[in-house]
Amino acid sequence: MSKAITIFGATGDLAQKMLFPSLYFLDMDGLLEPGLKIAGTARSDTDFTAKVREAVKERAGDLFKDDVWQRFAARLSYVAGDANDEALYKALPKFDDVVYYLATSPDFFGTIARHLKAAGLAHDGARIAVEKPLGHDLASSREIETALEEAFTEDRIFRVDHYLGKETVQNLIALRFANTLFEPLWNKDSIEHVQITVAETVGVDGRWSYYDHYGALRDIVQNHLLQLLCLIAMEVPASLEPDSVRNEKVKVLRSLRPIGADGVERETVRGQYTKGTAEGKAVPGYTGEQGGSASDSETFVAIAAHIDNWRWAGVPFYLRTGKRMSERSTLIVVQFKPVPHSIFPRRGLDANRLTIRLQPEEDIALSLMNKTPSLEQGGMQLKPLSLNLSLIDAFKNRRRIAYERLLLDALAKNQTLFVRRDETEAAWTWIDAIENGWRARDMFPLPYPAGTDGPPDAHKLIGRDGRGWVD
Repeated sequence: MSKAITIFGATGDLAQKMLFPSLYFLDMDGLLEPGLKIAGTARSDTDFTAKVREAVKERAGDLFKDDVWQRFAARLSYVAGDANDEALYKALPKFDDVVYYLATSPDFFGTIARHLKAAGLAHDGARIAVEKPLGHDLASSREIETALEEAFTEDRIFRVDHYLGKETVQNLIALRFANTLFEPLWNKDSIEHVQITVAETVGVDGRWSYYDHYGALRDIVQNHLLQLLCLIAMEVPASLEPDSVRNEKVKVLRSLRPIGADGVERETVRGQYTKGTAEGKAVPGYTGEQGGSASDSETFVAIAAHIDNWRWAGVPFYLRTGKRMSERSTLIVVQFKPVPHSIFPRRGLDANRLTIRLQPEEDIALSLMNKTPSLEQGGMQLKPLSLNLSLIDAFKNRRRIAYERLLLDALAKNQTLFVRRDETEAAWTWIDAIENGWRARDMFPLPYPAGTDGPPDAHKLIGRDGRGWVD
């Protein structure tokens, strides 16, 4: 049986910077079947193999080996053509077991799916992988989903959120459900609040036209932040079977308290970066990156979210994401409640805190109170210390690209780390309510200088509850 992955948009940034290097590393580690073929297609007429070699070599660095490359290059083939032209699909190589990976704009998802079906390429042995976000709201998402499902059944549609391929994100499931230490405390009785931050120091760079159409709410919150929220908040799944895990994630999304016009001014903050200094360099503002074009798209969002169920009633989840922030960081902070009654001097007695950092480093730290070594009289003096688990120190293996896991799972027909349609629609329903609320209240983005931590109102959002953002 012939087995393959066919990549649409094969000369674009996603394919060149992520997908082909990931496939190369999988081949290097002996994780690709010997007969697996890798086909690419895009509009440009190019020396495809040379282009892929350059991209892989740049990403692999010292891990680039000529013998591995020769083996990998033998898998490659390329067909130039327009995704709107049925002639392309007649020219594509035919495989019995194939993943069609759409590394293209979502605008082409429906078109490609329809052409694959018309050409007889969407057979039972074919799957389709598409990058989120699907559409820019619930209505456009449903249009794309309908086109996909006219060609492929749900069990053959793989919706990609690359955050789910990160080792630390997957480790959230192990951390919660493989340790008796946390699960009895993982609820409103012991946890005061949760923070989830995705901060970037970069601007939008060459993605301005795409990003301006989506904004931070639909680009990052709808995808990455809500997936992290689900993994933190979901109930224990019956098993690690794909639908068992995804059923629990859907329940979380459907339990999110809607934030509409009556709540957006209190529960959300929008921002847009202006010129400033990032990573030691002077940088233009968001509109300056496009030559000064005015825009009301947000590059920063902060949200106080609530999950209305028994486990989390009354526990706020503070979500925050932004571009041109002071530092690059993705972290989850689980803040526990203080002890109900302290027998120690109040000064310096901090509640326990679990900090899960996903990037730039991957580590987990649990803050505990300890006695300060001292012979002083007048009461025991305490100091918070951290129990640290550095995944880099604990596991010396190469840090993998998130797409390696996802590509391997798509080839193996394992949907656990992919998003189901009802997840997508539940997320869009919540996001659309916020977007509509912003429009109803004329909430335009607040300015913040590049290289800072967002608009001051973001600190007021969490500060009114007597809390502060953890960096």
